[in-house]
Amino acid sequence: MSMTMNNRTPTTIDEADIPVWSHKPKTFPKKVKGPIRNLKWAVMAVLLAIYWGVPWFRFDRGPFAPDQAILIDLPGRKAYFLWFEIWPQEVYIVTGLLIVAAIGLFFVTAMLGRVWCGYACPQTVWTDLFMLVERWIEGDRAQRMKLDRAPFSMKKLGKRTAKFAAWAFIGMMTGGAWILYFNDAPTVVPELFTGEAGTAVYATVAFLTFSTFLMAGIARENVCTFMCPYARFQSAMFDQDTMVVSYHPARGEKRGKHKAGESWDGRGHCIDCRQCVDVCPTGIDIRDGLQMSCISCGLCVDACNSIMDKVGLPHGLISYDTERNIELKACGQKPKWNLLRLRTIGYGVVFALAGLGVLYALMARQPMDASVLADRNPLFVRLSNGDLRNGYTLKLLNKTPELHAVEIAAVGLTGAEVTVLGHETEAVPTVELAPDAVAAIRVFVRLPEADWKGSPLDFDFVVTDHGRNLTVSVPTRFEGPAK
Repeated sequence: MSMTMNNRTPTTIDEADIPVWSHKPKTFPKKVKGPIRNLKWAVMAVLLAIYWGVPWFRFDRGPFAPDQAILIDLPGRKAYFLWFEIWPQEVYIVTGLLIVAAIGLFFVTAMLGRVWCGYACPQTVWTDLFMLVERWIEGDRAQRMKLDRAPFSMKKLGKRTAKFAAWAFIGMMTGGAWILYFNDAPTVVPELFTGEAGTAVYATVAFLTFSTFLMAGIARENVCTFMCPYARFQSAMFDQDTMVVSYHPARGEKRGKHKAGESWDGRGHCIDCRQCVDVCPTGIDIRDGLQMSCISCGLCVDACNSIMDKVGLPHGLISYDTERNIELKACGQKPKWNLLRLRTIGYGVVFALAGLGVLYALMARQPMDASVLADRNPLFVRLSNGDLRNGYTLKLLNKTPELHAVEIAAVGLTGAEVTVLGHETEAVPTVELAPDAVAAIRVFVRLPEADWKGSPLDFDFVVTDHGRNLTVSVPTRFEGPAK
């Protein structure tokens, strides 16, 4: 963004030009109050409640299926999401959901900037929680800076120990909640405390405890600045009508200190108090223009508005705004909001189409799948009476938690006789499919010699479940000797 001030022209700072090994001052974000901060607390509370609470919700799927609402069953190779049961063969659905989420993120970013980073990103949510605990134990910005500079003492050791212990506990709770999405929550939690949980469970909890402690407690803003790839390409989704946290230079400059009773003539409304810098979780100065490290959290807006209240000026020196509106306001014109533009319409259309595609895939999925593998050695067998026989392995996937009986027939192969191993006496072979299981069935197709024409014959195995009025067909081929 290009914005002109009276005495200075801010430029967009590109942190990519700063070597990652250069010294970066440690940030000590100051506590701030205001509607945006309250909104961030509310979002954080809701997201943490979802993360820690969802594994405990129950969902009745019948006697043969787990009753946890959200469960990724790795040993069973299935994922349960309320009404939906996703199998490895349906990984395309998960892929589609990830694509929809990515497009949705692009769509929101094009309109509202990095609001995901500022409000809902796990790094932001957990860092906010860790900093809240830090303030409770060590105090606000000034107290934490003083403690950081202070020489070693028992008081400093005690506060740091208490803080690190609290962070480790939150990390352990984070890792403990994560494993609940892969195990039955009421079962695995007692096992964690009795030593009966598996090695993988304890290893996962330990790793996530450490990584949460490191990322949210130690790395913090460095994750957003140097590690997160989203920060690197976010500007590709911005334009003049993207709403971002912005400083209004036409109103703020020429900045300088202000005393009560002094006139505002010939100077800007920015009193250079640096409160916007002190509250920033990434330590940037928003007055220097849009920067890669800005996560659009809006805390500088609350900080600035509180200062404006104290000096008797209107809010909005720093606000969520667009580059176009900043330029219009600088010229004394009325701002214009242009949310529906080619970029956002394009993202919206792609988002809707991708979402509909995933929805269709979910609604159109069949509760039974079939695949067939023909024997290759030998391709066929000639029986004593001259008839030809082919062998097949028919795999039937029952995606429901109920037992079902199905009939197997060969359609499109005149004169053929179908025999299922273990059901040789049945004129129409009928097999039972166990709940939530894959059945590998040996099927033999016998063709009279008179019906063999000398070239491979295409036909379909048709599997019929009369109880569900469901039919699944899978194509294959009958092989024989050349004539």
